[in-house]
Formats: sequence, structure tokens, C-alpha cells
Amino acid sequence: MSEPIKVFLADDQSLVRSGFRMLIEAEDDLVVVGEAADGDEAVRRVTAIKVDVVLMDIRMPIMDGVEATRRIISAGVGTKVLVLTTFDLDEYAFAALRAGASGFLLKDARPADLLNAIRNVNAGDAVMAPSTTRRLLDHVVPTLPAGPITPDPRLELLTDREREVLVEIAKGATNSEIAGTLYMAEGTVKTHIGRLLAKLQCRDRVGLVLFAFESGLVHA
Repeated sequence: MSEPIKVFLADDQSLVRSGFRMLIEAEDDLVVVGEAADGDEAVRRVTAIKVDVVLMDIRMPIMDGVEATRRIISAGVGTKVLVLTTFDLDEYAFAALRAGASGFLLKDARPADLLNAIRNVNAGDAVMAPSTTRRLLDHVVPTLPAGPITPDPRLELLTDREREVLVEIAKGATNSEIAGTLYMAEGTVKTHIGRLLAKLQCRDRVGLVLFAFESGLVHA
């Protein structure tokens, strides 16, 4: 049996952390390895131990979740960050995605959705529903430079098929939707996504969406 996924809880509310801990540790494949009540403490503890996934609150004292996410990702310890927010249009949640988080989830999500989100993020997937992707792009597009965008040289590394898959990802399509649109097996879609992540040096699906727009491959 493989080792359980190591989860770290970063939230300034002790009751919230206690609730998440009870939920997570009831699962055989998940374990909580630490907690923090502010971003600074989270960074120090996460970078000192083996952590697979951090459940990161956004609004915390001393250091907020956005800066904590940025520092954890830049530390290169391989930890994934799943942002927790109260509002799905929270601008700080989008900032955390830009800082390297693998997705975000509402705090009132169903327990099963939270547990699956942890597993999906650990597996390298991004927790981003198509509607959420659209809202992400609404925040990203205004930040892009005006006028023509210089194509990113990494685009030359992609096959025509990989470009097609990347465009669909940028539209917010799921793997099954991409498979239907491009007439390929879902397993083949996953293979293409794996190659895209490697060639474009992106951490996850969120990174691919941002790359597609920032490189000029897709336009708003």
C-alpha cells in the first residue's frame, strides 16, 4: 500500500483546522502532518517537512495566503497548494493561482469534493471547473500587455495536436470534452496534457491556461 498523502492545514481559525483535520484523517489515504495559524508559520513549517498538499486560507495575519503560496512554490520542495476561499470571486484567490497554487475551493464545498480536490491536486491535476477557468481569465486578460504579443518560443516545441489540446484547455474544457471535440480517446488527451506540461514547464492546468493567453496562442 502506498504512503498516505501528507496534508498541511494553514488557516487562522482553529475550529476550521479542527474540522478539516477530522474529515481528512477519517480517510485511509490522507494524513494531516501539521498546522499553521498564519502564512509565515505555514511557510516555515511546510518547507521544513515533507508535505504533499497545503490547504491554504487566503486571509491570514502576518502573511497572507498569496505570499505564503508564492514562497512555498518558489522553495522548490514539490508541495502543491490548494487555496480555500469564502467567495468564488475573491481576487486574492486568483492572485494565489498566479503565485503557483494548483486551484481553489470554496470553504463550504461538500466534504467529498474537498477530499477529491486534495487527491486530484496531489496527482498533478488542477482543481478548476470550466466556470472558474472563465473567471480566472476575466482577471488575467486585463493584465496582458496592450498591442501585439510576442509569441513565446516554447510554442515552436508543440505539435499541431498539442496546440489544439492547449486551446481547448484555455477555453475551460474538461478532458472528456476535449476528447469529444478533437475525436480522440480521453487517455490520449491525458498523454497530450502530460507532454504540454513538460514542454511548457508548467506545473498544472492553471499554468497551461495562463500560458495559452500570455503567449498569444489564444486571445480573449
